[in-house]
Amino acid sequence: MIRFILNLLWFFLGGFVSGCLWLLGGLLLAITIVGLPYAGAAWRIAGFAFWPFGKEIVSRDLVTGRSDLGTGPLGFVLNVIWFVLGGWYIALSHLLIAVAEAVSIIGIPFAIKDLQLAWIALAPIGRTVVKR
Repeated sequence: MIRFILNLLWFFLGGFVSGCLWLLGGLLLAITIVGLPYAGAAWRIAGFAFWPFGKEIVSRDLVTGRSDLGTGPLGFVLNVIWFVLGGWYIALSHLLIAVAEAVSIIGIPFAIKDLQLAWIALAPIGRTVVKR
């Protein structure tokens, strides 16, 4: 019940906007041929951005038990490109929001989730969202 309440508060106090922006970013990436590998990652992050409580971000090879293209050297190169072209400022925006939320005790759980969004915004390829 607590997760549900936290997710509802998150959704109405900024999660909806955050999730929609991640969806829009994924759509814009999907329009370009070069951005297709990043579109799926952006949409996974959007799902987390809408309802983050009760979920966590993990490396995909931990979930599947084996390495794949996104968790190997190609994933590393794609993450470096992502970081240079946009990941750092998306992560910075989530970090600044987390600092503002952490000012009050009530905002600390929301700040933690924004820090998780900042972390995945740095290098989203090879990561997935799982339910706890």
